[in-house]
Amino acid sequence: MGNASVVTKFILLGIPYTEDLETTLFVLFLGCYVFTLMGNLLLLLAIVSSTRLHTPMYFFLCQLSVCDIFFPSVSSPKMLFYLSGNSRAIFYAGCVSQLFFYHFLGCTECFLYTVMAYDRFVAICYPLRYTVIMSHRVCAILAVGTSFFGCIQATFLTTLTFQLPYCGPNEVDYFFCDIPVMLKLACADTSALERVGFVSVGLMPLSCFLLILTSYSRIVCSILQIRSTEGRRRAFSTCSAHLTAILLSFMPVVLIYLQPTPNPWLNATVQVLNNLVTPMLNPLIYSLRNKEVKYSLRKVLWQVAFLPEQ
Repeated sequence: MGNASVVTKFILLGIPYTEDLETTLFVLFLGCYVFTLMGNLLLLLAIVSSTRLHTPMYFFLCQLSVCDIFFPSVSSPKMLFYLSGNSRAIFYAGCVSQLFFYHFLGCTECFLYTVMAYDRFVAICYPLRYTVIMSHRVCAILAVGTSFFGCIQATFLTTLTFQLPYCGPNEVDYFFCDIPVMLKLACADTSALERVGFVSVGLMPLSCFLLILTSYSRIVCSILQIRSTEGRRRAFSTCSAHLTAILLSFMPVVLIYLQPTPNPWLNATVQVLNNLVTPMLNPLIYSLRNKEVKYSLRKVLWQVAFLPEQ
């Protein structure tokens, strides 16, 4: 990226109004981060090890678990590093990487939730044609497409942010490099770029949300036509986990990027929930109400516990 910046390092100031809470936050965030990694790895192992779970729905759930492993890893290691008393400095290239991978993984997840909603739509509305419509080739194209368009969106936003000159202040009033806080440090007029970024960041999740809403409108109509009470309950149960995950993922985007008057403390709190808590909860959301996943998880844990003795 062509950048005439004289700033080579930025200083991450951390979460606003949390002075003298570094040790408490370190223990809390480290626990969440470790639990997130373990939960998503176990879910991946459970799906991969069970042939009964080798279906399109669980294929996309595997991709979501991979994103949930890397998404908190964009900002958490550095945050834990400086909360433990080490340097808060981050190199310019590291800041660029943080912003790119945060939006790449975030956008990929957003597109992935849309694809998962389409998968549920086909499974419930066209059950007899499900395996034909959601073939291995279609699933592969959709999976690659989510990452490709996520990369395009992240590249655009990162280029938009770091084409600006950074020649003076280098203190980032946040716990990682993100668009709103970086624009405040730029040595140029950012009003036009803020409007473009606002439209870009807002348009993508809004479009995905409308597509998801369309899919679930059709799904609800189809479920209501099911005569069996047990059939309706099972169909709603299948979709409820996905809807819960969607709400947990989309609400932070609305609160952080589309609010008229930014609130630093609120933004940081919501961002921490988005970065650590949501990826930690996703394995629980998708496994607690799913008998097949729970059975496969118990099998994996049993093998892990007793394999060394054999």
